Amino acid sequence: MRVNPEIMSWARTTAGLDLAAAAARLGFRDGRKGTAEERLAGLESGQDEPSRPTLLKMAAVYRRPLLSFYLPAAPVQAERGEDFRTLPEEQRVNSAASIDALVRDIRARQSEVRGLLEEEEAPQIAAVAASSRNDGAAAVAARLAEWLQFDLAAFRHERTVEAAFSYLRAAAERNGVFVLLMGNLGSHHSAIDPEAFRGFALADPIAPFVVINDQDAKVAWAFTLIHELAHIAIGATGISGGSPEVLVEAFCNEVAGEILLPRAELELFPVAVDDAVLRKDITDFAVLRNVSRQMVVYRLRLIGRVGLLRWREISRVFREDYLRDRDERRARERGADGPSYYVVRRHRVGAALLQLVRRNLDEGALTPTRAGKILGVKARNVEPLFAGAAI
Repeated sequence: MRVNPEIMSWARTTAGLDLAAAAARLGFRDGRKGTAEERLAGLESGQDEPSRPTLLKMAAVYRRPLLSFYLPAAPVQAERGEDFRTLPEEQRVNSAASIDALVRDIRARQSEVRGLLEEEEAPQIAAVAASSRNDGAAAVAARLAEWLQFDLAAFRHERTVEAAFSYLRAAAERNGVFVLLMGNLGSHHSAIDPEAFRGFALADPIAPFVVINDQDAKVAWAFTLIHELAHIAIGATGISGGSPEVLVEAFCNEVAGEILLPRAELELFPVAVDDAVLRKDITDFAVLRNVSRQMVVYRLRLIGRVGLLRWREISRVFREDYLRDRDERRARERGADGPSYYVVRRHRVGAALLQLVRRNLDEGALTPTRAGKILGVKARNVEPLFAGAAI
């Protein structure tokens, strides 16, 4: 079977690469038969036939299955739902291929999960799309907290931000929402900037999914989870990221803020005149509540306690602090022994997905190959993934 040259061009462009960039990534070099770009153009025009090694390299560089190059026509782009992000155009273009690949993966997993739940005759989740923005953020926040049986005191009582997030995640999963941590396409080399993608909500009444970019600061995960649950509550499937200029994003931020940091509490916060003092007060306040400093100052701006310019400056300092701390932590962790591959994978897919797959494997409704696709691992790694898991 011959390779479809149109697919090669489609795969390259949807990966966000022009001829020059793709030729360089593929290792093409100038030669007697033409420049690297001309060689690639020859393949895409059908003038030349790619070798097997070249095709394998294309599949890796463009992040496409090898079989896709033999399709009669380019597949339809993955349905993202609404794109709620407000991004600079360059950042949007540069992240497009990675976001599309991520959404394809999420959609494929969710489709499998929905099929399993339908076979089990699982009931629809009444809370999905049961609210609207017209209800107001406070009402939606109250309804969401009641659905989750969320206890703010219990959340704050957790000793670490990781434990606080786990408490919230468990509440979401008990109520039928699958919560995944995904910030790359399989390796750290394909990590997606949290500014380009912070979260994704799939508001399905049978198998609602929330995906959180785990490249973001851990202290931000809880806010993102509630933000995405707010998307599910109002039936708004889509991608979140960038600045919250879109009305839906601002609304979901308000819902998340009202749950984790109620306005009445912020009204009592003493706003110091000196920026250094205010930053320290915000830090102490945030640590006690297992929320991020950025969230606190953002909420203070929304209720008019901090002005726009002051908010921007304090946010800039907090952002620089975070990036410096992150780089220092990565330097310390480089080469150090960390959690095992399976511990990390189990954490990323969550207990709800593990339990569903384990149950259907035991009943013979799933093969290891299909189970691996749902869990994001190779078929041979499915059983080791369950070893030692509390499911």
